[in-house]
Amino acid sequence: MLGVTMLGSRSLDGASRIPNKGDPASSCSGLRHPSKSLPASECPHHATCRLHFAFLLILLTLTPRVDSSWWYIGALGARVICDNIPGLVSKQRQLCQKHPDIMQSIGEGAKEWIRECQHQFRHHRWNCSTLDRDHTVFGRVMLRSSRETAFVYAMSSAGVVYAITRACSQGELKTCSCDPNKKGHFKDETEEFDWGGCSDNIHYGIKFAKAFVDAKEKKGKDARALMNRHNNRCGRIAVKRYMRKECKCHGVSGSCTLRTCWSVMSDFRKTGDYLRKKYNGAIQVTMNQYGSGFTVSNKNFRNATKNDLVYFENSPDYCLKDKSAGEALWAHLGEFATNFRVGWTDVRSCAAAGATTLRASPA
Repeated sequence: MLGVTMLGSRSLDGASRIPNKGDPASSCSGLRHPSKSLPASECPHHATCRLHFAFLLILLTLTPRVDSSWWYIGALGARVICDNIPGLVSKQRQLCQKHPDIMQSIGEGAKEWIRECQHQFRHHRWNCSTLDRDHTVFGRVMLRSSRETAFVYAMSSAGVVYAITRACSQGELKTCSCDPNKKGHFKDETEEFDWGGCSDNIHYGIKFAKAFVDAKEKKGKDARALMNRHNNRCGRIAVKRYMRKECKCHGVSGSCTLRTCWSVMSDFRKTGDYLRKKYNGAIQVTMNQYGSGFTVSNKNFRNATKNDLVYFENSPDYCLKDKSAGEALWAHLGEFATNFRVGWTDVRSCAAAGATTLRASPA
């Protein structure tokens, strides 16, 4: 039988369950301050109780926690109420309260970039699956500073830029509209035209996305925050990279004596394809001694640029090996791939390795 280990099956903070009455560990009537001894009459096995408490204290202290994320806005739909969005820091909450219309656009955009993430990794062992009713959206997999995490941060940042910029052009937001800089006559060495129509206001989208998304990342010598900010920026730049010009000709009998042009974003799929390539070429780094940037982990590789995704830790092997599986594994792989959206290409690679347990987020 195929064993399936699903991420997120434990409590999000990693703590063990609280013992019920009747459990050996429940002989303590409650958790006390470690400096206060437990009377023998209250806890017959006080030594065991103190060890149990110490274990819980260490576990809660050392186990990393998955924080709630603004990504959850996409699950709230039209019910975006700033005070009810888990995981927002103070600045994000202020922006939310000041710009509720933009939050609505960010929520719709979150659904779009998550779908794009799932499309890009549809044949991958990790397939960008989300966890229902989970404020972290992706679960504990985001704890690791891996390639996958780098991609998700870049994609989410790009999604915010795209959603806000599109909403500006469609007249859905109070604080922005078409790009005010695209006006007048333009001439260069190759062409001549007039700016007209409604150019997408990519500059406003990038500016607001940076203020909102980066607000959660600590300043200073915090390696993970530095990594997140770098990848967020990579995502924002990716949308701008695929801006294109559309034009309309004016003239007698279809001649093009005058052209009117406007600047628009390309389909978000182009951004997704670009970031997927960046994922493939992501560079493993460490924080430099000043805490201000990165140094490449492998000296044989080039240094990371502002256009590269960066990560600190190797990705987990989403395919656990068990040499005793044999050919019987094939009877269950198809069902697993269907139910848990694990890419068939990677299922085959797991099978070749003799894996019986695939670690994935549920569909």
